[in-house]
Amino acid sequence: MVEGPVSEAKTVYIAIGSNVGEKLNNCRKAIDLINNSDGCTVRGISRFYRTEPVGVTAQDWYVNAVIHIETILGPHELLRCLLSIESDMGRVRREKWEARVIDLDILLYGNEIIRMGELTVPHPLMHQRRFVLMPMVQLNPGLIHPVLGKSMSELMDDLEIEGQAVVPLSDI
Repeated sequence: MVEGPVSEAKTVYIAIGSNVGEKLNNCRKAIDLINNSDGCTVRGISRFYRTEPVGVTAQDWYVNAVIHIETILGPHELLRCLLSIESDMGRVRREKWEARVIDLDILLYGNEIIRMGELTVPHPLMHQRRFVLMPMVQLNPGLIHPVLGKSMSELMDDLEIEGQAVVPLSDI
């Protein structure tokens, strides 16, 4: 699929996470790299959170945040940009949910619903992840999930918190 810039800037939300090395610095560096990428402008950054790994044991806790960007990149072009940043920062993908120096996931791309190959938007697990919803609520509590039809605040209220500790970094 050949894809060029979209006709007008899209509002996109990206999850950022790291649980290897200097986790907070890794997240900040990734945000800077996204902001300095052609066609991307960071418009908002949530607080940073220390978060319990979900779905795995015997891993260090993560630092997570969500950013709001505006981009003229199409969704697949943006995905390639994020994968390139992950690779440049030293991420090597070997197995699902392994520890990682950086993880960048497109959560929402405007109000679009995309299911094409390696890209599924909205992110299929975002509504089940407290480490995603807490920063999303901070950035835009009334934002409606385009598939589920609920606001980020409503999704957060519906979520089980067992095994999903999320602590603002400033509270540690």
